[in-house]
Amino acid sequence: MTYATPGAAGIVDAHHHLWVRARHPQPWIDPVTMATIDADFELADLAPLARAAGVTSTVVVQSIASARETVDLLRVAADDVLVGGVVGWVDLTADDVADRLDRLRAAPGGQRLVGIRHLVQSETDPAYLDRPDVRRGIAAVGAAGLVFDLLVRQHQLPMAARLAHDLPEVRFVLDHLGKPALGTPEFDNWKRDLRTLAKAANTTAKVSGLATEVPRSPWSTADLRPAVDHAFDVFGPQRLMFGSDWPVSLLATSYPRWIEAVTELLGDLDPTGRAAFWGGTARRSYRLGA
Repeated sequence: MTYATPGAAGIVDAHHHLWVRARHPQPWIDPVTMATIDADFELADLAPLARAAGVTSTVVVQSIASARETVDLLRVAADDVLVGGVVGWVDLTADDVADRLDRLRAAPGGQRLVGIRHLVQSETDPAYLDRPDVRRGIAAVGAAGLVFDLLVRQHQLPMAARLAHDLPEVRFVLDHLGKPALGTPEFDNWKRDLRTLAKAANTTAKVSGLATEVPRSPWSTADLRPAVDHAFDVFGPQRLMFGSDWPVSLLATSYPRWIEAVTELLGDLDPTGRAAFWGGTARRSYRLGA
């Protein structure tokens, strides 16, 4: 098995999830088509895989719209140094977003709160990120020194780009490269819209969650290369980071296989670029260890 060579600091896995369904149900998991992940996944399950791959720090990301889940993820981070940061959830439309963030930071492990995410990909309002109440909440996230993770589908990228350009004081991280429509006629639109988003200097992006976007099985690195190459063209390694999207990624791949695939996709990237991609960008963007 071929593993990454990130340098002395080790790999940052900038995107994974954890859940125990009895405490935090995951209604989005279809027990038939998603049977592989219709189970509980805890840090004890991930840690051996991550450490074997050279991962020294992770960012755990919310999976449901629940502040209670965020509190529990912060508690996990407080108990294990492997989790360097938590991207949680708050109601962006609330009048007291700043106060809610303060309460999360006062919880056990609250110093590990590094960002906020909302499941924009599930919103039916085509102008959700254009709404004044939502933007007010996102501005409060930025004012608190936190990242806002953008979980959008390809058709929502123009809306995300408007947001990033209009709120230059907020740091944005795009999850899963905006879920490109790999192998379809829509892919050219994704390339155009990703380039527009990347022009906002306050954005970075995660090379994560791509294997599950391939519209056929089994997938190969050739299926992913057009998207990854374009992302490096428009963002560069200093604004891209690695994420496993574990355990959702188990629908299409294993943890070591994903790292091997990404390593192959990086090709002859120089040592400075590799160090940025495998850890430096995530540490800077999320202010890990600050």
